[in-house]
Amino acid sequence: MPITTSRKAASLFLVTVFVLSGCSKSAEKEDAASASNKVDAGASLTVSLAKAETRKLERLIIASGPVSPWEEMQLGVELSGVRVTSLNVDVGQQVKRGQVLLELDHRTLDSELRQADASLNEAKAGVQLANVNLGRGQKLSQSQLISASALDELRAAQVQAQARAATSQAVRDGVQLRRDFAVLRAPDDGIISKRLVQPGQVVAAGTELLRLIRQGRLEWRAELNENDLAKVKTGATIRLQTSAGEIIEGRVRAVSPGLDATTRTGTLYADLPNPGSLKAGTFLEGRVLIGEGDVLMVPTSAVVQRDGYSYVFKVNADNIVQRVRVASGMSEKGFVEISQGLKIGDAVVNSGAGFLADGDRVRIVSDSKAKDAKP
Repeated sequence: MPITTSRKAASLFLVTVFVLSGCSKSAEKEDAASASNKVDAGASLTVSLAKAETRKLERLIIASGPVSPWEEMQLGVELSGVRVTSLNVDVGQQVKRGQVLLELDHRTLDSELRQADASLNEAKAGVQLANVNLGRGQKLSQSQLISASALDELRAAQVQAQARAATSQAVRDGVQLRRDFAVLRAPDDGIISKRLVQPGQVVAAGTELLRLIRQGRLEWRAELNENDLAKVKTGATIRLQTSAGEIIEGRVRAVSPGLDATTRTGTLYADLPNPGSLKAGTFLEGRVLIGEGDVLMVPTSAVVQRDGYSYVFKVNADNIVQRVRVASGMSEKGFVEISQGLKIGDAVVNSGAGFLADGDRVRIVSDSKAKDAKP
């Protein structure tokens, strides 16, 4: 009995060892299969490729600046201590050249003007009388009925009368000028942009009362650095985009001939013939078109931003990607300019580039399949 029991125990031990060994191998196979599946999953990242190619691109300079009046005229009067009796315009109103904007109290000036007219008429009558007396004296002188000294006196009286008439005319013109100053008229067509006076207010000479945007013209002004300013020519097209998405086009009217000594920048002035809903004082970003040329471009989806830099992924013969840092520029119609890091014909990952890391293995398919595939 003891021998039989020992044999049974030995047999049971061997069976247990075999079972455990088989389980261990099965587990190892499962682990290996799992690892293999993980590798296969990493290698099955599906992407598409695109080639770097040259395209026509409008060369732009992007700058920001305010929308300003072309000319904003500060209007006032040349009389002091006179009360405003009539104010005919308000802010935002369009006016025509010569239109009466406001009037001052001109009763005193009207009285002075009537007095000056009377003095002028009196002086003119004196001239007429002097002329008649001189004519009569000349006829008498021919008959030697008047002395030469008396004739000279008549000539002097005529000159004095003419001088008094000229003085009276000058006085009358001065009063009329002051009377005209009592009415403020628009010096040109435009839009009233500011009103700094109220009816009944007593004004002083030279004080700004109204402000006029001449002809209603607006322009966009931008500060550019030395290099960009040198590229801009008069007549170049500029495009502004409002907050509502409206595109406003204009033309460069003038470029500053010098630079600010402190900021090393110059000013660009662009006319806006059709400003639309733009208002003076609006600050907008604009694009200045400086020409067109061939540049190297890739699809926008091929460029990824990481750590503040632009990168693309190139694929080698073993379908392993290599991350390449590039210098990107302007974007247009789904493509971005590459100024450094690639050459014409280089193939880069297009769809799926955002999921890649340096050294990943990929599977290359067409664009349509890559969009449908899940990384």
